Amino acid sequence: MALSWNEIKDRAIRFSKEWQDTAREEADAKPFLVEFFNVFGISSKRVSTFEHRVKKLGEKDGYIDLLWKGVLLVEMKSRGKDLDKAYKQATDYFAGLKEYDLPKCILVSDFEHFRLYDLEDGTQQEFRLPDLYKNVKLFGFLLGYQTKTYKSEDPVNILAAERMGKLHDRLQEIGYEGHVLEVYLVRVLFCLFAEDTSIFDKRLFQDYIEQKTSEDGSDLAAHLAQLFYILNTPVEKRLKNIDETLNQFPYVNGKLFEEPLPPAAFDLKMRQQLLDCCALDWSKISPAIFGSLFQSVMNPKERRNLGAHYTSEKNILKLIKPLFLDELWREFEGVKTNKNRLPEFHKKLSTLKFLDPACGCGNFLIITYRELRLLELEILRAMNKSGQLILDVRDIIWLDVDMVYGIEYEEFPARIAEVAMWLIDHQMNMRISQEFGQYFARLPLKKSAHITHGNALQLDWETVVPKDQLTYILGNPPFIGHHMQSAQQKSDMAKVFVGVKGFGVLDYVSAWYIKAAQYIKDTKIKSAFVSTNSISQGEQIGLLWNELINKYKIKIHFAHRTFSWSNEAKGNAAVHVVIIGFANYETDEKLLYEYEDIKGEPHEIKSKNINPYLVDAKDLLIPTRREPICNVPRMIWGNKPTDGGNFLFKNIEEKEVFLHQEPEAEKWIRPFMSGDDFIQGHYRYCLWLKDIMPQELKKLPETKKRIDAVKKMRLESSAEATRKKALTPTLFAQISQPASSFIAIPEVSSEKRAYIPIAFLNADIIPSNTLQIIPEATTFHFGILTSKMHMVWVNSTCGKLESRLRYSNSIVYNNFPWPENPSEKQTKAVEAAAQHVLAVRAEFEGSSLADLYDPLTMPPKLVKAHQDLDKAVDLCYRPQAFVSEAKRMEFLFELYEKYTAGLFAKEKPKKTRKPAAPAQA
Repeated sequence: MALSWNEIKDRAIRFSKEWQDTAREEADAKPFLVEFFNVFGISSKRVSTFEHRVKKLGEKDGYIDLLWKGVLLVEMKSRGKDLDKAYKQATDYFAGLKEYDLPKCILVSDFEHFRLYDLEDGTQQEFRLPDLYKNVKLFGFLLGYQTKTYKSEDPVNILAAERMGKLHDRLQEIGYEGHVLEVYLVRVLFCLFAEDTSIFDKRLFQDYIEQKTSEDGSDLAAHLAQLFYILNTPVEKRLKNIDETLNQFPYVNGKLFEEPLPPAAFDLKMRQQLLDCCALDWSKISPAIFGSLFQSVMNPKERRNLGAHYTSEKNILKLIKPLFLDELWREFEGVKTNKNRLPEFHKKLSTLKFLDPACGCGNFLIITYRELRLLELEILRAMNKSGQLILDVRDIIWLDVDMVYGIEYEEFPARIAEVAMWLIDHQMNMRISQEFGQYFARLPLKKSAHITHGNALQLDWETVVPKDQLTYILGNPPFIGHHMQSAQQKSDMAKVFVGVKGFGVLDYVSAWYIKAAQYIKDTKIKSAFVSTNSISQGEQIGLLWNELINKYKIKIHFAHRTFSWSNEAKGNAAVHVVIIGFANYETDEKLLYEYEDIKGEPHEIKSKNINPYLVDAKDLLIPTRREPICNVPRMIWGNKPTDGGNFLFKNIEEKEVFLHQEPEAEKWIRPFMSGDDFIQGHYRYCLWLKDIMPQELKKLPETKKRIDAVKKMRLESSAEATRKKALTPTLFAQISQPASSFIAIPEVSSEKRAYIPIAFLNADIIPSNTLQIIPEATTFHFGILTSKMHMVWVNSTCGKLESRLRYSNSIVYNNFPWPENPSEKQTKAVEAAAQHVLAVRAEFEGSSLADLYDPLTMPPKLVKAHQDLDKAVDLCYRPQAFVSEAKRMEFLFELYEKYTAGLFAKEKPKKTRKPAAPAQA
């Protein structure tokens, strides 16, 4: 049993008194240091060597007073000698040490003064001998107590992945591969963590390899096999004459070392690679990154990009804090001074159970468990403060790893999650030990996290954990769009969405919502998932949330609106996600987290209700509609070529080359614009042969070649509708060209713009099907559509392509609630403000819509014109100002409900003047 801090302090006081006037010369160093380490209960046998001989620079011999390899170097001087020189002498020894023997700290002393240098964080502490008892915690690293800050991209993590990766690659090269290699390396990783986090004695694993195996590595595999056997054997069942060093290893249990493995093989280089791994300080690596570390070891391309598999703790906390952690801390604050209610709260905490049904390597479960253990630590502090003396922490630590459950599709991440949970448990036990001065470790391992290897969408979750025992569901299920799903994944979706028409467009993550909703029915279980933001936008809402709300009676309790989910990986594109917390019961406390900057921090909004669009409004589901709900012109798609590029000319140069060959075709060439061309201000050109006469076409051989190519391309298509279009190869596959000027709206636009770039185009321009068009539109329609009011609606209901807005006529435009019977004065005010926006744009000749609406380059004059337009549009809706976007959406949803409920008759719109000379894009 390790000593408590109070016992160590008592020993330090006795040691100081004994040596206060005794030791004065360097010859006294060895007995002095033996007694010094005895203060901490450390036997001199564990300290590698006294008077360690090394070769200094210049090939001179040097003698280190004490070297604990990889941990501490001590240089003693006679009383009164210069400690700066002692430190310089200590660092001179480094040239003669192997990398993995270099110490983490240097202690220099003249028997009266102590100076401790931490070489990792660059700090130093100094005190006198009589004050040793006040400073004993500075030497906590000797006992395995360490305070660490973890970062996924910390150099030690990358170095660890690279060094373990070399060992992995070599074992794989010699034919040791697959499942057995994965198990083998996880065992090695556990041993590396164990000796740096006080599960094993310090350097026990490294010293065993160095001292008990041959330098050529020929017997290393046999020794490791023997070690793995010992780690799985209770001490009382081991052979009586077992090697003394081997017997120092504890009984681990937990089935980690249970499976028999075929023998591996090592050589000199591989043995050195393993020792290089031992040289790192594995206590610096959080168990939360254990899984991503292992995955990167197995994939050479990802060894320098650990964040690719690591969900940042900051993002995990965004889910677990509103799901349960904030509430638990509030409850603790209310009972921490009540000696009767505090133990009740502690008991409640110990009975909570958590399920992550897509747990991967266990990141969410690890952070959840760590945060709960930190709360338990505060409970224990409060109990101690209130006079409820903790005699033995073993009796009062009630939380254990068996409170978490997980389901993981792949076998090995499931096993990694179990190991990582043991490691975080041990780290928290060390935190408790350091706090209360009582060493506490759970060895042998008796409990483990319940991680099930299986398909979460095929399993009955009650076979994993009965729902009457569960408290929370959480996690980050896989985001896979319907186009990217495998046959197995489509089969999973079909099993979950039985009887749901059109589910094929849903993201894979949506199946976890349905499974959770089925599981939590008629319970108080709260759930929260990180999800792609597509499930709260566009057509997916009507399909998924119709089931969740109407069939399973799900209510959203909290939600983070779209933000950037960064995994701290170099070159790893951020995913745009939402977090949705939900349950099968209502609550009065609903929180919405809004992001002004998707890469920034959210602000919290207390809400009456959170609907599937993640807006404070009633639970409305906006369906796909063929016609607008208001009396406005129809929006249609532009013209779709389906031509294999044969009707199109990429630029004016390509068009001119064609016309040089066939000048008679010029009358059949028209300007052509896609959505991107429209925004960037580019014109392409196309052959527009809608009304060409057969005799004219015969005179155009180059044009006929292109028509032949179009026909061939369509005939070879796998789509029947496209093959039918081969009958009319002179025409675009879909034609919707207006006879007069029209409004054009790009299908896809950057979310960074305050307004979607919208403009009038002349009828001579052929818009492609990546432009939505509104024939017979007026400046009033233009003004409403390019206003803040419309943009707020767009941002809530529009689908997304990654984070970009994907405008839809059937979802966005046809459901948009236009102003209710605006007066003639209001209509004219909007028309005038809209015309002014067009006039200001025209002043910036040569600037594209991309230039004009870039947040950084948008001209102040245009900003002001839009602000005036927004005011005019707002007054069409109501006289009171809207104080926030949230209030705008609340109003629009209420108005939408009125329109669709038919609570008032829609008047015929007053005739509006068409713009005399609409501005062009």
